[in-house]
Amino acid sequence: MLSTDYKDGSPNWVDLGTPDIGAAADFYEGLFGWDFQAGGEEVGGYGMFHLGDKTVAGGMAVPADQGPCAWQLYFQTSDVDATAAAVAKTGGTVTFEPMDVMDFGRMAMFADPAGVGFGVWQPRQNRGLGAVTEVGSLCWTELYTGDVAAAAEFYRAVLGWEIGEMPFEGGTYTMAKPAGTTEQASFGGLVPISSDPVEDAERPYWTPYFEVADCDATAAKAEESGGKVRLTPVSMEGVGRFAKLADPFGARFAVIASVPPTGS
Repeated sequence: MLSTDYKDGSPNWVDLGTPDIGAAADFYEGLFGWDFQAGGEEVGGYGMFHLGDKTVAGGMAVPADQGPCAWQLYFQTSDVDATAAAVAKTGGTVTFEPMDVMDFGRMAMFADPAGVGFGVWQPRQNRGLGAVTEVGSLCWTELYTGDVAAAAEFYRAVLGWEIGEMPFEGGTYTMAKPAGTTEQASFGGLVPISSDPVEDAERPYWTPYFEVADCDATAAKAEESGGKVRLTPVSMEGVGRFAKLADPFGARFAVIASVPPTGS
C-alpha cells in the first residue's frame, strides 16, 4: 500500500492539468472536501489541493491547445538526471528536461514507449504528498497499457521496480513495488487495456485511485456535479468497492472504498 515513507520508485506526487482550475477546484472540493490554494507568479500559478492541513495533490491551469485535461503521476527518484538518461536509453521520451523547482525539488517529465506520460520528483524541501491512503487522498495507481510485459521491463529499468503477480479468479494481476520492499509496499497495478471494455486501447494512461468512504455516493456526486461515471461501482472481494470517473473536463481517475486491512 502507499505510504508517505517514500522510497525510490514509489508514487510521491499527483497533479491535475486542466483548462479551468477554478471550476475543477470546485468539483473536487465537492467530491473530496479538498481546498485549493493557488500559487503565485513565481510558480506559474501552480497550486495545492489540501485536505485539512495536508497536501493531497497539485494543480494548475493548462490551456486546451497545450494538451488534454489529465491527472499526472510522479514517482520518487534520488537522481532525476540519471532517471532521464535511463528513460532515453530504454525507449522512452524525455518530454520535459530535468529542472529545479526553486528549493522544493527537482523534476522531469517523460513518456514511456507506449506514449504514456509520467513524471519524477527528487525531493528537497517538498518531500511529497502529505497524506496518502486516507479518505480523500491517493491510495493506489494503475497503468492501462497495450503490453504489460514491455511496460514492466521499462519501468523496472528506469525506476527500479520489482514486479509480482497476484492470482485472482480468471487470471492474474500484475503489481509493482519499490525495490527491496515487502509485498505490503505494492502501490499499483499494470493492466492490459484491451481487457477493460470502458477503456480506449488508443489512449493508454496512468490513473490515480483516491480513497473514499462511500464509493456509490461519490460516483453519484461526481455525476451530479458535471462529471462522468465511466465504470459504475463494482465490488471485489478482499479489495473493496471501486468506480472509474471523469471530471467535467475529462480528466480520468478512480475512487475506491477499500476493505480495511486484516487486523485493523
